[in-house]
Amino acid sequence: MVALSPSRSSTGTARAMAAVVSGARTPFVKMGGAMRDVHAADLARVAIQETLYRAHWPAHRIDEVILGNVVMPADAANLARVAALWAGVPYSVPALTVQRNCASGMEALADAANRIRHHEARMVLAGGAESMSTIPLLFPQSASEPMMALGRARNAWQQAKAIGALRPRHFKPIIGLELGLTDPTVGMIMGKTAELLASEFGLSRREQDEFALRSHQKACAAIDAGKFNDEIVPFYAGRKFEPITADIGPRAGQTIEALAKLKPIFDRRDGTVTVGNACQVTDGAATVLLADPDAARDEGLPVLGYIRAYAYAALDPARMGLGPVYAIDQLLRKTGLAISDIGLWEINEAFAAQVLACLKAMGSTKFAADHLGRSEAVGEIDPELLNVNGGSIALGHPVGATGTRIVLTLLHEMRRRDVQFGVASLCVGGGQGAAILLERAEVNGNE
Repeated sequence: MVALSPSRSSTGTARAMAAVVSGARTPFVKMGGAMRDVHAADLARVAIQETLYRAHWPAHRIDEVILGNVVMPADAANLARVAALWAGVPYSVPALTVQRNCASGMEALADAANRIRHHEARMVLAGGAESMSTIPLLFPQSASEPMMALGRARNAWQQAKAIGALRPRHFKPIIGLELGLTDPTVGMIMGKTAELLASEFGLSRREQDEFALRSHQKACAAIDAGKFNDEIVPFYAGRKFEPITADIGPRAGQTIEALAKLKPIFDRRDGTVTVGNACQVTDGAATVLLADPDAARDEGLPVLGYIRAYAYAALDPARMGLGPVYAIDQLLRKTGLAISDIGLWEINEAFAAQVLACLKAMGSTKFAADHLGRSEAVGEIDPELLNVNGGSIALGHPVGATGTRIVLTLLHEMRRRDVQFGVASLCVGGGQGAAILLERAEVNGNE
C-alpha cells in the first residue's frame, strides 16, 4: 500500500501531506530499568504534554490523537484515549490506537497525515509508546478451566475441588515478550529471522559486531554534542521520583573485544546474533504534532519539516528484516526520487544483520530483478548518511514508539545539515516494511 500527496495548493504546486510542527520523546530506558513500573499510557502522557507545550498549541485545538502501541495493556485497551485524557486533552477530542508491530509509531503518523490530506483534520497529535518492562507473564491456557472453577466456587467444598484440579504445569509462566516476538506463521522468533539473513547474505559475526559498535559510538557522540536535547523531555520515575534526562542504553566504553565475547542467543551452535548486535529491549514514548501545511502558515507555527509520502510493503515473514528494501523501493518509484536525492537515512536497527542485509540487497541487481521487478539495483546508501546519531542497537527499540522516534531524530538532523529529503524506514514483524519521505521545505519554497 502506498500513499502519496497528489493534492494541490492554491498556487497549483504539489503540497505536502502534513507539516510536523513539534515533537518530543521520553528518554529511552532499558527494560527493567528506571521506568520498569511506568505504564505505557503515562509514558505517552509526558510526550503529549511536552509536544503541545513546545508548539504553544492548546490541547482543545487538536482534532484527534493517534498513537501506535504493540502490546496493548489490558487496563488501557485504547491506550491513545487513556494517554490523551491523562495528558489533559479534553474529552471532546477523539483518540485512536493503531498497531502495525514495529511500524506502529510510523503508522500513527501516516494515518494522521492522511486525515489532514483529506481535510478531515487540521491538527493531529500522533506518535507511539511502549512499556516493554510491563509486558506480562501469562498462565497456560490449560489453567483457565480450573481457575474459572475456583472463581465460581460458592462453598469450601467447591473451592477445595477446584484447587485440587490445579497442577504445577498450570503455574509455569509463559513469557509474553518472547511469545510476542515469535511469528506464528513461520514459527520463528525475530532473532532467528536475522540469523537467516546473516547466512543468506554472508554476514560475519565480526561485521555485525562492528556495526553495533558504530551504533554505540555514534549515539554517544550525539549525546555528548547535545543532539538529543531537542527531542527529550525529562521523565520522573522510581521511588524517589528522580529525573531521567538521557537515554539509558548507549555505552561509551563499548569495545569490539567485549562484543566478541558475547554468545549467540538464537542459534547456540552456529549463530552470529547476540544481545550486543541486536536492538535493546526498551521503554519509551515519542509524539509529534502534525498540521495542515496551510494551517501551520496561517497560525504562524514553526515547522520542523513535512511528510511528503509513505509506503508499506509485504514479504516473506521469515525474511521480515528486508522489509525496508521493499518499502523504500515503492517509495522511490512513486515519488520519482532516486537514492542520490536522499540526504539522510534512518533504517531501524532491529539487528545489525538485518540492516547490513538491507544495504546489500539494495545494492544488488540480482536481488532487484528476482524480488522487486527492477532491471537495476535500488541503489547503494552511503553508510555515512545512515543512522548518523546511532540507532536502536544503542538507543533501544520500544516497538510502538520507534517509528515516531526515528522520524523526529531525522527531522532534527535534516535541519542541522540543511538536507532537503530524508527517508526513515523499519522492518516489521510478520513480513512487512515501512518507509516515510520527509522534506525540509515544500515544493513551492514555503516553510
